[in-house]
Amino acid sequence: MADDSLALGDLLTIATQATARGAELIRTREPGHLAGKGDRDYASEVDLAVERELRAFLADATPHVGFLGEEEGVSGVGDGPQWVLDPVDGTVNFAHGVPLCGVSLALVRDRRPVVGVIELPLLGSRYTATLGGGAWRDGQPIRVRGTTRLPDALVNLGDFAVGDEAAERNAARLALTQRMARGALRVRMLGSAAIDLVWVADGRTDVSIALSNKPWDMAAGTLIAREAGAAVVDIDGTPHSLDSFATIAAAPPLLDEVLAQVRAAADDGGLT
Repeated sequence: MADDSLALGDLLTIATQATARGAELIRTREPGHLAGKGDRDYASEVDLAVERELRAFLADATPHVGFLGEEEGVSGVGDGPQWVLDPVDGTVNFAHGVPLCGVSLALVRDRRPVVGVIELPLLGSRYTATLGGGAWRDGQPIRVRGTTRLPDALVNLGDFAVGDEAAERNAARLALTQRMARGALRVRMLGSAAIDLVWVADGRTDVSIALSNKPWDMAAGTLIAREAGAAVVDIDGTPHSLDSFATIAAAPPLLDEVLAQVRAAADDGGLT
C-alpha cells in the first residue's frame, strides 16, 4: 500500500508498533559487544539489532517508504517519504546501565517530520505526535511549561563533541555551559537528544539546546516538542529544519533570552 494512501494516524500506528519492537529488545537484551565508530563513540549489539528489526518491519508495512538508520544508512525507495531512526538514542547511557535512552522514529515528508514516536523503554513512557495533531505521552496530551524567565528555567544541554576537531567544536559548548550555569535555574546534560526534546514537550524541563542536528537524533523529538507548544528553532531564530545547524527548543516566553545566550556563546567559542 502506498504511503500517500495512509493517513497520518495509520502511519502513527505503524510507527508505534515498530518502536514497541525496538523497546522490547532494549528491555530484554544486554548491550553486548561495543563496536567503535570513531573517537569515543560506539554502537552496541542492541543498536544494530533494533535497527535491523525495524528496517525489516517497516519495509514490509510501508514498502513505498524509504528508510534511514543511524547505524547502517539508507535503504528502500530513494525519493519521497522516509522513516528516520535512531535505534538507541543514548547508547552510552544504555551501555552503562543508565536508563536515559530510547528508540526515536520519525516519518519525514518533504524534509519535515510529520509523524514522531519516541519510546523510553527503561522509563516506561512513549511520546507521540503527528503534524497538526498535538503531542502525547502514553495517550495523554502534553504541553510545555509556561516558564517566562531564564532564572526559573531547567535547561538541557546536548553532549560535548567527540571525534575530529572536538576541542574546537567544544569551545562554544563550554561557553554555553558557563553562560547557562550563570543564568539558568539549573543545567542538565542527559545524554539523549530524544529525552531532551520530549521532556521540554512534557513540561519536565524548559529548554533544550544542542549545537548539532543529525536527523535521527532530532526529527521525532522536534515534531513532538513543536506539537506540544515549544518554539523549535535554529541558532538564528528561524524555524528548525533538517538543514539547521543547531536544535533549540524552549517554552516560547524564554526564546529571545535563550537565543541571546546561545549566540553570545557562539561568538565566545568562535562559531561566528
